[in-house]
Amino acid sequence: MPTLLSVLLVACGSADQSDLEEYAKKVKARDPGPIGPLPEVKQIDGFIYEPGERRDPFVMDNRGAGVPAATAGNNLAPDPMRRKEELEGFALDALRMVGTLEQNQTTWGLIRTPNGILHRVRVGNYLGMNNGQIVSISDTAIQLTEIVSENPGEWRERQATVALTQ
Repeated sequence: MPTLLSVLLVACGSADQSDLEEYAKKVKARDPGPIGPLPEVKQIDGFIYEPGERRDPFVMDNRGAGVPAATAGNNLAPDPMRRKEELEGFALDALRMVGTLEQNQTTWGLIRTPNGILHRVRVGNYLGMNNGQIVSISDTAIQLTEIVSENPGEWRERQATVALTQ
């Protein structure tokens, strides 16, 4: 049986390819022919901007001079240099708390993502898309403090909860 198989494989590899080689020679010997002309480039009419009575957009006008700039009174803002954690890519309502685990005097919360992957989190980890940091974990819920934007440059804290689902 192995001998028959090897004979068949050798027969497939040594097929007469002279007709293929002849065709390739004919194709290579053809005259390439002339190259067609390049397409014409359409001319676009220019536009000259004349501001007239309009204000210069790069100069501060008098209307904005009396308005105070938005400042954060309590210096509350998320840290832009902090490395994002994996569970910050999901909305809080998409995450499910499925239990807790205690190991070496540390309580871990068990979170299931929409794609079914189970993660363990502890106090100090981040969840959700609003800079939510875990402040406590109980048998029934995970408590978070989120930092959300009210207006540009203004931030406030709010409490959120991911409750245990059955």
